[in-house]
Amino acid sequence: MTVNDVSIENEFDRWLEVMDGNEDREALNALASNPQLLKDAFARDLHFGTGGLRAKIGMGPNRLNVWTVGKATQGLANWLNSQVDEPLVVIARDSRHGGPEFVRRAAEVLAANGIRSVVFGHPSPTPVLSFAVRDLGCSASIVVTASHNPAEYNGFKVYGPDGCQATTEMCRQIQAAIDSVDIFDDVCAEPFDAAIESGLTAWASGDVLDRYVSSTLSCSQGIDCSDLSVAYTPLNGAGLVCVQRVLGNMGMGAFHVVAEQAEPNGDFPTCPKPNPEVPQTMEAVIDLASRERCDLALATDPDADRVGVVVRHGGEYITLSGNQVGVLLLDWLARRAASREGLDRKVAVTTIVSTPMADDVANGYGLELRRTLTGFKFTGEQIGLLEQDGRRGDFLFGLEESLGYLSGTHVRDKDGIEACMLVCEMAADLKADGLDLVDAMARLYDRYGWWSGKQLTRAFEGVDGAERMAALMDRFRAGAPTEIANLTVDHVIDYKAGAPMPIVNSLPDEPVQTLPPSNVLEWRLSNGSRVLVRPSGTEPKLKVYLFAKGLTKESADNLLDALWNSMNALLDC
Repeated sequence: MTVNDVSIENEFDRWLEVMDGNEDREALNALASNPQLLKDAFARDLHFGTGGLRAKIGMGPNRLNVWTVGKATQGLANWLNSQVDEPLVVIARDSRHGGPEFVRRAAEVLAANGIRSVVFGHPSPTPVLSFAVRDLGCSASIVVTASHNPAEYNGFKVYGPDGCQATTEMCRQIQAAIDSVDIFDDVCAEPFDAAIESGLTAWASGDVLDRYVSSTLSCSQGIDCSDLSVAYTPLNGAGLVCVQRVLGNMGMGAFHVVAEQAEPNGDFPTCPKPNPEVPQTMEAVIDLASRERCDLALATDPDADRVGVVVRHGGEYITLSGNQVGVLLLDWLARRAASREGLDRKVAVTTIVSTPMADDVANGYGLELRRTLTGFKFTGEQIGLLEQDGRRGDFLFGLEESLGYLSGTHVRDKDGIEACMLVCEMAADLKADGLDLVDAMARLYDRYGWWSGKQLTRAFEGVDGAERMAALMDRFRAGAPTEIANLTVDHVIDYKAGAPMPIVNSLPDEPVQTLPPSNVLEWRLSNGSRVLVRPSGTEPKLKVYLFAKGLTKESADNLLDALWNSMNALLDC
């Protein structure tokens, strides 16, 4: 929502007046000397994207600060009190700057509105928060994190009572409640210490973490890992304690941690972009793995919901993509389930922007595979639907291309800690047969054909960034290309109006599911390759997902390069 009742200058003056005598006034005065930054910070209010807010830390209504967190929490409190009797909210954070202050502010606002909260006192992984929602019987939860974004960002994510990130409709309702709140006049807050004393706010006990670890270990495949050596980094985030506890219970042969990235540190001093998908981010853990001759190098992002995987193969360290790790785990878990209880009614879930190779693997086992919109909340939603039908045990695995995986149902979001466990077990299982994950991936390519994938990203910074992205999507809708990289566009899917959920091997009596409307375009090409285009839900970026299929690695890679060049040209037109 743009500021339309008063000018940016008047809104800025209002903030200055409120901050009179406040230490934040200095930060506001610094903005006054930079018109572009001032405009970006004050031209609009923050808006709920994928599950909540994410923005740069700073002053102004378009930044994350105690005032915008207070406004968001007040809107959430108003909504909860209209929906639930005696709500209970659990609150957690990762290692980012502002986290402790934002958590306290959220608890203070909830308390002033008569809402009880349980607060994690130390940096905690997002999957632990997702687990805690259902474990404690909460109405909702807040996690203060910007996941894998650079250090200048933080976020405010909301989860529902099922432990899933807030659905599209829940976000819409909460946003409407937030829109009715004046950032200074309507936000109520009770001092944190008073809220603790009154019992409206309580610290989370260690029992919650114990139960999470126990539930995670219950998803173990029981593989002997005593011959496996692993290097790990939490990237100065919240993952170390949980990963150590889970892998420590598995009897790892050796477990090494990158010392300079072990402790929580919101500066992320040795990895400015704490994203395991960024090659430079993985350098320290690969160096450690090389020195210790480890089989695997693993990195979780700051809130530990995603994991990057690097494999020692033939004396070199090879980075696997999220799509590759996903199909490897899908194949491994499906094969193990098939040899035990069978796959008759098992269900796997992925997203429309994840590798089409998952369809091939599912077809190879006769396994049902559902494709949802982007966002692991939709995977959690599918678990909930299975649960409603008395089929919770039929959920096999969820995967997304951005390093997100889930096997159990105790968490309803991607879980980098559980994924570390499963990847280690899979690697140990293969090592017992003289193989590694790269060998296993080559076998899958030989069986199903080669898929190469890449994501093309265009940034649209500034106050008009969203408008420029929207104009580009409108242009693509008005006239889809007839061919890309000399391949005919055989089929166009526009998800904006809603579309049937793509399902492989659905049961005969299974009702058709329709995906919620989403600003995504998919172009399916004549040889089976695919291109998808969508704006990011959390950043001012347009994302283009390229999937090239070939009979050999060389042919798939060459086609991927051609798709890349063609899409770059289309974006530049």
